Amino acid sequence: MEVKTSLLDNMIGVGDMVLLEPLSEDSFIENLRNRFDHNEIYTYIGSVVISMNPYRSLPIYTPDKVEEYRNRNFYELSPHIYALADEAYRSLRDQDKDQCILITGESGAGKTEASKLVMSYVAAVCGKGQEVNKVKEQLLQSNPVLEAFGNAKTVRNDNSSRFGKYMDIEFDFKGDPLGGVISNYLLEKSRVVKQPRGERNFHVFYQLLSGASDDTLKKLKLDRDFSKYNYLSLDSAAVNGLDDAANFRTVKNAMQIVGFMEDEVQSVLELVAAVLKLGNIEFKPESRCNGSDESRIKDKNDLKEMCELLGIEQSVLERAFSYRTVEAKLEKVSTTLNVSQAYYARDALAKNLYSRLFSWLVTRINESIKAQPKARHKVMGVLDIYGFEIFEENSFEQFIINYCNEKLQQIFIELTLREEQEEYIREGIEWTNIEYFNNAIICDLIENHQSGILAMLDEECLRPGTVTDETFLDKLNTICALHQHFESRLSKNSKYITDHSLPHNCFRIQHYAGKVLYRAEGFVDKNNDLLYRDLSQAMYKANHSLIKQLFPEGNPAKVNLKRPPTAGFQFKASVGTLMRNLQTKNPNYIRCIKPNDKKASHIFTDSLVCHQVRYLGLMENVRVRRAGYAFRQAYEPCLERYKMLCKRTWPHWRGPAREGVEVLMAGLQVSAEEFSYGRSKIFIRNPRSLFFLEERRRQCLQDLAALIQKIYRGWKCRTHFLLLKKSQIVVSAWYRRYAQQKKYQKIKSATTVVQSYTRGWQARKLLRELKYQKRCKEAVTTIAAFWHGTQARRELRRLKEEARRKNAVAVIWAYWQGLKVRRDYRKFFRANAGKKIYDFTIQRIMQKYFLGLKSTMPSMSPIDKSWPARPYRFLDGVHTELRTVFHHWRCKKYRSQFTEEKKAVYEEKLEASEIFKDKKALYPSSVSQPFRGDYLEISKNPKYQKLNSTMEEKVLMADVVNKINRANGKGTARIFLLTKNSLVLADQKTGQVKASVPLPDLTSVSVSTQSDGFFALKLKEGSASAIKGDFLLSSEHLIEIITKLHRTGATAADSEQLNINISDEFLVQFKHDKVCVKFIQGAPKNGNSASCKRKNNRLLEVSVPTTA
Repeated sequence: MEVKTSLLDNMIGVGDMVLLEPLSEDSFIENLRNRFDHNEIYTYIGSVVISMNPYRSLPIYTPDKVEEYRNRNFYELSPHIYALADEAYRSLRDQDKDQCILITGESGAGKTEASKLVMSYVAAVCGKGQEVNKVKEQLLQSNPVLEAFGNAKTVRNDNSSRFGKYMDIEFDFKGDPLGGVISNYLLEKSRVVKQPRGERNFHVFYQLLSGASDDTLKKLKLDRDFSKYNYLSLDSAAVNGLDDAANFRTVKNAMQIVGFMEDEVQSVLELVAAVLKLGNIEFKPESRCNGSDESRIKDKNDLKEMCELLGIEQSVLERAFSYRTVEAKLEKVSTTLNVSQAYYARDALAKNLYSRLFSWLVTRINESIKAQPKARHKVMGVLDIYGFEIFEENSFEQFIINYCNEKLQQIFIELTLREEQEEYIREGIEWTNIEYFNNAIICDLIENHQSGILAMLDEECLRPGTVTDETFLDKLNTICALHQHFESRLSKNSKYITDHSLPHNCFRIQHYAGKVLYRAEGFVDKNNDLLYRDLSQAMYKANHSLIKQLFPEGNPAKVNLKRPPTAGFQFKASVGTLMRNLQTKNPNYIRCIKPNDKKASHIFTDSLVCHQVRYLGLMENVRVRRAGYAFRQAYEPCLERYKMLCKRTWPHWRGPAREGVEVLMAGLQVSAEEFSYGRSKIFIRNPRSLFFLEERRRQCLQDLAALIQKIYRGWKCRTHFLLLKKSQIVVSAWYRRYAQQKKYQKIKSATTVVQSYTRGWQARKLLRELKYQKRCKEAVTTIAAFWHGTQARRELRRLKEEARRKNAVAVIWAYWQGLKVRRDYRKFFRANAGKKIYDFTIQRIMQKYFLGLKSTMPSMSPIDKSWPARPYRFLDGVHTELRTVFHHWRCKKYRSQFTEEKKAVYEEKLEASEIFKDKKALYPSSVSQPFRGDYLEISKNPKYQKLNSTMEEKVLMADVVNKINRANGKGTARIFLLTKNSLVLADQKTGQVKASVPLPDLTSVSVSTQSDGFFALKLKEGSASAIKGDFLLSSEHLIEIITKLHRTGATAADSEQLNINISDEFLVQFKHDKVCVKFIQGAPKNGNSASCKRKNNRLLEVSVPTTA
């Protein structure tokens, strides 16, 4: 069974301010402090969520928390922003009600983070699928882009939103997101040109300079040093905990996910760079002949670079900064600009360029995330906008921000009261009129079409003649003097004449959140927001793809002499549209509060929080909520929570829930004035009655817990006893079994011993009998053997004697026959004896020589030069010829073992010997080194996969060489590739091909006679490869490289024989100059290897270490 908790369980302080008793400002602040100290940063005022910024990460936004609040009633769990997001999403999905979430609070209170949490929660609980996930990802990734271009570091917040944002997220009938639409309000574009002390410009400037690659910055003509740009403040350029370089990569990735093309991203970065360049343009005065002053640009380098970025003619933009053209029907008047006017024009262009770029970004994002207009959509709006602002110096920006907050407060009161009234009517509860402060009078003071402050400001800006902030203030003092919420020292109202807290150039408005003093200086200029037409037309002439879209009014074919609408008029219209949009949706409120100004955790400043509570109107909100009934709850959860307080409802109530609640309240004897019964809910008027129920429930739960503990302990003891009893029986049975087994094993062991002794005695007895029988048989056999031996020896002696007799006769006969033969042939033998003895002797000597040669034959290695010494001098010729024949036969046998590859290697070694032997000092050390060819394993190494794919022919040689620079003699690592028809030099790191030379374009190779690895590749004059000149390279495998070059060139059908020039001085062609390369013996600086040094423009000297 799932265990459910409630808002009232384990409550730290009061989770819902409506239940706070007694209600006062001090108790309100104390309750917030108590919950903040216990990491409870969320508190309710009815359905409104108060969010305290903890300035640290809390483990309350995990996926488990998302699942915990998913599909739960609003008051079912402790206060959390997820509860409000879930309530809004379920109302939209299940009840088909469009929703809006209004997030307000001052800078640094956590509004932006709150909007991200709402969007991430909705993304987590809505449907899944490839298309749905893509839409969710695009909606979420639009935030980093807008934050980079619209947020900045302020004294109150390191990531302060300097614009208002309203996002409509559109869903289908299943509750899956289809897309969205973003509206932006009042970007603080004055920050582009000037920032207060301790604050930064918009994030994107610092992110671009910190995170862009060197190539990107070079294209944008920028430098990483912030101090080189006038528009960037230096005192707060670096912010702790903010990695601008990493954020830049995040922004670029987010732009790709949202749907920006590469050329669009590049165009946006070019405009950002142009704004930075624009700030570096400075002016100097120059007197004209008529005595008037005009401005001239001091250094035109930044102007030139900016014009190159935007594709504008430099002279056009330079003239626009020096002259202003005023058109009136058929007449044009051109006037010069002095220095201050030129600076004003420059800053106005920068502000307009950046603000229009921001508006284009919002439009471009909307194009990517907008839903397809196929069917009716459900909409959830999220409003993240400035809170009420009261600074030491308040100007036009604070005035219109506070006007927007007045409108939001007005709609908040109206919608809250309407929601209360609708619920009372729906439940059948009598509605009582609630008294509250209606701030419509303040809104009328600001927005009235005739006597409103904005209307008078527009009228003052549009009228002919001299218009200043003083004339505007005079007009206010005349028309608004008697308004009860307007104060000015110069007005007709005499009670403010002596008010020294009210300066002469200021006026004060009593807003719903308190009095705010506004300085009239700058109101007229900021409301005009004037950009000279010359600058607009200059921008329109740009060749840049984006500039023409940003400045459509600069089109000469569409010249509009009508004055553009003022900033106040535009913002008033936007606020009106926003209010109408919000009134069509069911509102949900998040009020953000920051606990301290130090942006530190665990610090709660009472005065600061009290100030925010007042201007957010939270006390007023509680009073409106408590004007009727402070608490209401459906009958089922109410009965489930309090049923243990009445015997008739405990433990189960069988009837309808409402009747059970009536029985329960009657049994508790609660006064009938303290509650009312609605159709589906019970309404409790006073928080004390609710706390009375909670206290009774707590006591009852303690009694029930004691009863449960008693029953559980009895059951546990009985269960333990029965377990012990059962265990004792099992142990006894097992012991008896064990004892019987031991006894049986003992008897069995004794029986086995007796049996073994008996079997042993029987075996020994049988063995003795068998041994006796065997001895008897052996004795008979021995006697018989001796007898047979005696008989055999006797017969043998007889046979030998008989054989001797027969043999004697044969020997005597043989001797006699030999004597007769010798007597007959003696005369012939004496005549040829010398020659026969000689031939016989020679034959025996040769036989002995060949047999000795067979046993002393050398090894089969062709390089073995040993050979046995000749035994006799007359064998010199034979001995030498045999040695030659044997060597040839041995070489033939050795060659028959060669493969084609090994044969080619030895042919290369032979060719290297012909080229370098006794000519190059490096050659002897290369003889023992095999020629490998591919030293880089280019076909196997994944690092060179891309380079290998570009080679159409088989690579014969792959090695790393050093390309010698003529300017300083230093080497740069290059990959050397040789194929059948060309040689290639590529970058070692990137694999990019730097040079490709066809072998027919290679005429000769020059090397020195010493032990260095330097060689020069000389190219055919007039060929395409010889444009940059010859190549001077060095390699550790010089012998192999040149041998393969010579061999490859010799086999090519369309190339001439490659010349090898071996000399200690040779000329190398570098572009248009010939440089002499001279080799000397000396002590190089870098150890035992040769080093190259530039002596002059015509001489490179190579120091080669002397060989011992």
